[in-house]
Amino acid sequence: MQGVLTGFAVIAVVIAVGYVLGLRGHLGPQGREVLTKLAFHVASPALLFTTLATADLSVVFSSRLLVTALSTVAAAGVFVAVGVVRGWGVGRTTIGALCSGYVNSGNLGIPIAVYVLGDASLVAPVLLFQLVLVTPVAVTILDLSGGGARGPLWRRLLTPLRNPIALGSLAGVAVAATGLRVPDPVMDPLTLIGNMSVPAVLLAFGISLCGSTMPMRGADREPVLLAVALKAVGQPAVAWALASGVFGLRGAQLLDVVVTSALPAAQNLYTYASTYEVGERLARDAILVSTVVSVPVLVGVAAVLG
Repeated sequence: MQGVLTGFAVIAVVIAVGYVLGLRGHLGPQGREVLTKLAFHVASPALLFTTLATADLSVVFSSRLLVTALSTVAAAGVFVAVGVVRGWGVGRTTIGALCSGYVNSGNLGIPIAVYVLGDASLVAPVLLFQLVLVTPVAVTILDLSGGGARGPLWRRLLTPLRNPIALGSLAGVAVAATGLRVPDPVMDPLTLIGNMSVPAVLLAFGISLCGSTMPMRGADREPVLLAVALKAVGQPAVAWALASGVFGLRGAQLLDVVVTSALPAAQNLYTYASTYEVGERLARDAILVSTVVSVPVLVGVAAVLG
């Protein structure tokens, strides 16, 4: 239980600092935009590269990854289906689908893996799956559905190679797959820059809360409710059913996959929404509400399966 509460406490404090910064205007009117661009174009790609360059890619073939992938696709797929029927648009539906199945495996998942599951590496399968596959696919869709959709076909097909998030992920995987060792004079600066990613995202998120209305109001109420329900209840339920019923996982392995699936929507999703200027309020509200709702869900999962 302490790991769950510790992870949420760390996030809450940094977001609160961002809120105070926005309230007092210390970073000026463009503070949130600067932090968002810093995270998206510089810090996050560096973090993805340094994380994946030293990762054990053998986890890709684990049954835990299959559970993670299938539960993510199930949650996101339901949102996409509803979004198509309701006519929410490609960009907005993409952001909502991410909020429905893209878990906070980094700044919240790692401390919870340490304190609740006893091993930080247990969050690696979901982290790799999201960084290597989900993120590049999602940002490519956002690129193609916006300004990136213009131009000749060959240029549109090369969209992933121009996106900093996708480039950081693919470069990291390439280094890990070839077994190359990045020299310290190169890796150390990248690590230092990458360490700015999570604080920048959380601070920008906190600033965005200044002057904002209460969540789940207005035109975004329906997609926010759907995304939160899928993230907090739907995805962990599917993960539990697959892990126990299909893959026969029990004990600590079952706890691992269900806990990671029950994590709330990741804060960096707001960075994507803000960068592409689509579904910003949807992302902000879904992240905030799913984070609050996931506290009792994670405590309950840990109590029942732990």
